Amino acid sequence: MLSILVLVFIICCFLFFLGHFLPVRNAYSEKERPYECGFDPINSPRTPFSFRFFLVAILFLIFDLEIVLLIPLVSSFTYNVMVAFFWGVFFLSLLVLGLVYEWVNGGLDWAD
Repeated sequence: MLSILVLVFIICCFLFFLGHFLPVRNAYSEKERPYECGFDPINSPRTPFSFRFFLVAILFLIFDLEIVLLIPLVSSFTYNVMVAFFWGVFFLSLLVLGLVYEWVNGGLDWAD
C-alpha cells in the first residue's frame, strides 16, 4: 500500500514539474477568448444579473437542504414513531413558515 502511495506521489511530482518546465506552445489569443455557442459573446460576461434571481436561488438552496434533512426521517420511523413524527412535523412547519414569510415579504415575486 505504501509503495503505491509513493509511486503516485512521484508521478504527480514529475507531472507537476514537467508542466512548469515545458514551454507553452501555440498560445493563440483565440484560445483565451470566451466561447458562446460558436459565436462571439454579445454582452460582456461581467454584467450584473438580477438580485431577485440570486435571492430565489438562495431560497431554493435553503429549502432544498431542509427537504434533504427529511429523507433520513423515513428510516427512523421503524425505531421510534413518535420522535420521528415530531421531527417531521417540526421540519415541515419550518418549511411552511419560511415559505409564508418569503411570500408575505415579496421574495417570490419577479415583478417589482
